[in-house]
Amino acid sequence: MDVKERVGHFKRAAERLRDEIQKVIVGQKEIVDSVLIALVSGGHVLLEGVPGLGKTTLVRTLSNALELEFSRIQFTPDLMPSDITGNKVAIQDDAGHTTLDFQKGPIFSNIVLADEINRATPRTQSAMLEAMQERSVTVGRVTYKLADPFFVLATQNPLEMDGTYPLPEAQLDRFLFKLHVEFPTADDLHAILDRTTGWTEPKIQPVMDRAGLMQLRQLALDVPIARHVQDFAIRIVMATHPEQKQAPEAARRYIRVGASPRGAQSLVVAAKVRAILEGRFAVAADDIRQLVRPALRHRIIRNFEGEAEGVSADSILDEVLRVTKETA
Repeated sequence: MDVKERVGHFKRAAERLRDEIQKVIVGQKEIVDSVLIALVSGGHVLLEGVPGLGKTTLVRTLSNALELEFSRIQFTPDLMPSDITGNKVAIQDDAGHTTLDFQKGPIFSNIVLADEINRATPRTQSAMLEAMQERSVTVGRVTYKLADPFFVLATQNPLEMDGTYPLPEAQLDRFLFKLHVEFPTADDLHAILDRTTGWTEPKIQPVMDRAGLMQLRQLALDVPIARHVQDFAIRIVMATHPEQKQAPEAARRYIRVGASPRGAQSLVVAAKVRAILEGRFAVAADDIRQLVRPALRHRIIRNFEGEAEGVSADSILDEVLRVTKETA
């Protein structure tokens, strides 16, 4: 199979997966596409929005459309780290001998829904760090490898709501994308009510298994990126640092810490997947441009002035994009 055929196969597979998801999820095309990009990229996603917008439903639908192991963790203030990773349990055999056996927690799945992750305490949130970055869990002195693929899709309510804890910057940086789930339009609400207030519900058919997903991931990683396009991504990340000469006024005034190198990695890897979804076997500058918000909005830390004046990360990134040219 040549490159053109492989790209066509990738695009058709992604379209089948998207069609199955949209049997249940009304509208939210940008959110669905971004989740698919992250899934193929091997990254994790943080979905933010007020309750009732279908964040959890999206994850459940995705797991039903993929023949992968799925688990859900409902984060609450009393959740302990061992409730996520698992624990060693004393087991006594028939002869009366006692041994310690490791009972795996719900983190040992292909797709993990971390529901309302910011309702747990920082100690419990930190239990996700090693799993998300290293794809492993250490209990005692033993390290256990997680399944591959391993995909965390976390939901969180806006931080100004009662009973929530801000995620630490180190954990936010582990997410490939942070996506804002917006309130649906009137037409979308009509469609939601039509689908959910009757006797029948849409049936989701599996359209892809683990082997198919890994093949798509391998193809995406093989997508070439020209030096000047990669340089464009680097200069965007550099422009989020207020001490850099190419930083715009908004970055100098409102940012305390700019995006990390992991932000540049996220931009390039996700852009490769987007290029394939668009039917191209090469990354374009527009791929980078379209992914700046989801890939970097959670990686820049605003200073006191930015937070006090209510300047959003998205508005700062829009200014960064405006002043950063495609060619140096």
